[in-house]
Amino acid sequence: MVVVVSCLALISCGGSSTETSSKAKKESKPIEPVGARSAFQQTFIAARTWAQDLEILRIRNLPLEDVKVPPGKSAVWEVTFVSPGKQRAKAYTWSAVERDPIHEGIFGGQEEAWSGHSGQATSFLPAAFKTDSVEAYEAAAAKSKEYIQKNPDMPLSFLLERTPRHPDPAWRVIWGTSVATSGYSVYVDATSGEYLERMR
Repeated sequence: MVVVVSCLALISCGGSSTETSSKAKKESKPIEPVGARSAFQQTFIAARTWAQDLEILRIRNLPLEDVKVPPGKSAVWEVTFVSPGKQRAKAYTWSAVERDPIHEGIFGGQEEAWSGHSGQATSFLPAAFKTDSVEAYEAAAAKSKEYIQKNPDMPLSFLLERTPRHPDPAWRVIWGTSVATSGYSVYVDATSGEYLERMR
């Protein structure tokens, strides 16, 4: 009887140790940030189960303060799709980490009404999105060397939209956590990859 109890105790402890080891391994898994095109392609596949006539309304990164990423990449991207046929919009996130309220992997949010525009932004066809966020950063950085030297630790934000400001969808590379709080940003054409203008 004692032997049986001892064996059960050992098995129980062994199972607990394995679970702890597995959990520790999962938590120590390196975070692998990606550029916007990679996240878009993965969310696009998921979004096709929601609607077939997908257009892009907005792509943006969601910065995490404790996760350092190479310029142009992010651990979390949000892609907002619209369906002209349904007149609905739906945001999908791609995340390399599990952080409440963000889920690791691909996650679709709630549908919302969409009437053709969101503020000044209008939707555009996925074929117009040819320039990745990494390339957009490189184009912006080439025109911002002096600012980068003076502000080497400034966080970066990325926003892709089509607005009346430019004929094609454009990346806004933002030095700061948001457009509202940033004192410096650069527009880059998302189709051609060309530098467009600088904002202060």
